[in-house]
Amino acid sequence: MLYIWNYLKKHPQLLALDILAATLFVMVNLGLPTFLARMIDQGIVAEDESRIYFWGFVMLVTVLIGILGRFLQTYAGSRLTNKMIRDMRLDIYKQLQYYSHQEYEQIGVSSLVTRITSDAFTLMQFADQTLKFGVITPLMLLSSLVMVFVTSPSLSWIVAFSIPFLVLVIWYVAVASRPLSEKQQESLDRINHFARENLTGLRVIRAFGREEFQEDRFAQENDRYQANSNRLFKLTGLTDPLFAQIIIAMIVAIVWFALAPLNQGQIQIGVVVAFIEYSFHALLSCLLLAGLFTMYPRTAVSARRLQEIMDMPLSISPNEDGVTETETKGYLEFDRVTFAYPGETENPVLHDISFKAQPGQTIAFIGSTGSGKSSLVQLIPRFFDVTLGRILIDGVDVRSYNLKALRQKIGFIPQKALLFTGSIAENLRFGNAQADQEDLETASDVAQALEFIQSKEDQFETHLAEGGSNLSGGQKQRLSIARALVKEPEIYIFDDSFSALDYKTDALLRARLKEVTQNATVLIVAQRVGTIMDADQIIVLDKGEIVGRGTHEELLETNTIYREIANSQLNRGEE
Repeated sequence: MLYIWNYLKKHPQLLALDILAATLFVMVNLGLPTFLARMIDQGIVAEDESRIYFWGFVMLVTVLIGILGRFLQTYAGSRLTNKMIRDMRLDIYKQLQYYSHQEYEQIGVSSLVTRITSDAFTLMQFADQTLKFGVITPLMLLSSLVMVFVTSPSLSWIVAFSIPFLVLVIWYVAVASRPLSEKQQESLDRINHFARENLTGLRVIRAFGREEFQEDRFAQENDRYQANSNRLFKLTGLTDPLFAQIIIAMIVAIVWFALAPLNQGQIQIGVVVAFIEYSFHALLSCLLLAGLFTMYPRTAVSARRLQEIMDMPLSISPNEDGVTETETKGYLEFDRVTFAYPGETENPVLHDISFKAQPGQTIAFIGSTGSGKSSLVQLIPRFFDVTLGRILIDGVDVRSYNLKALRQKIGFIPQKALLFTGSIAENLRFGNAQADQEDLETASDVAQALEFIQSKEDQFETHLAEGGSNLSGGQKQRLSIARALVKEPEIYIFDDSFSALDYKTDALLRARLKEVTQNATVLIVAQRVGTIMDADQIIVLDKGEIVGRGTHEELLETNTIYREIANSQLNRGEE
């Protein structure tokens, strides 16, 4: 298979050692029947004890050489397989870093997890078996057939008659097992999807008492996977018993048709023994090849699924040769931007959006649910690309930037705070690995997170569980904000990042933010008027269009939608 070969050929020394050791093993196994025949005919039958010891010594040396060859081949094959799967998974993981939301949605996260684990493991198993037997068996088969014809041409027809039956079994199993393998892997994707959904939504499931419903969904898919697997294993399980019966029948036929020539002295007993050995090697080689062929359909399915990850066209180009440096820093402009999600071009979520922002300014976005606020800010770091118009940062279209350089300019704090397994310090240094302890403490203080961090026994070395599940929602949001502050970007994007904070903490945090973001551009998406009322400019969105802009006081006077939102949240005293 080309996909596997592309990784194996990266390690030519181990590959050459594997082939050399396999050749040595084949030569040894082909020599043993001949030496055994000499021992029988020249020693045992002739009652020559010296010849028995001589050929016994030759066979002992040959066996030791064979053991050495097999050891070297196993060593080379194992090393080669481990390096192959390491390189394969690393390449896939690197490719996933360039995926945009569109690619993840197209394949599915659960399917990606299955492919990088289960499918990659399937390829590793196949490569391991191929390196162990894929080199040996063709050499052994061809060499054994040659020795069969050389040893006894009169009996060789028996072997020639047996091989087509073996080939027919191999072909049938290979053809019939491929669709079953595809169904099996697709079912495994869905099992992973249900398991992942159940684990992430465990609290909701328990709150609604839907444990049994989830169990039934999982059980149905699990039963479907079991049914497909049973059919596949029954099919592949046919090969061993059928091959065993064919080999036994062949040996019986050889002995039967060799009786007359033996009685007439036309053939020696040692030759018959050697012929049986060579015939057995030939059919055993077919049996081992059959094992590889029965593995091949499932491997081909897995290889196709992994190749699909590597060949998936990227909707967001990394633009390695793009702009990396600009003279100005932090200037942002939306120039008549229209955006529709992929596949929904007839229903844009943003229409003709234009505004400018510069360092030192705070621009806020507010509107009803579904008005396009989060979609708008996600266009800036190119999570998606605009459909029409352009977004300029420091006078350069974001599509012209080197993608990594563009995102280095931006500190993005998402609506759902996500932390990684590790210590608090490791999470805060996520955007700036060189940050020292003072930087961490300063950012945490601004984000109103320092107090609860210092209250923990290990403070900044406190271990966080997956997703930060051992923290409250407000604590995760504050750490997420602190992480962006440690990065010190040119543009801050707060995508409803204050929603889990109480009003007092929200006010204190925003007041401190002004002190450290004086030279940066700040964009805030919020549902609460109290969070954005001090912004330099508030942009009101409705159904993807700008329906108002100005300060808090100006919009209260001139914009009906904003006034309705404000009146629903603020009492007269607050206003």
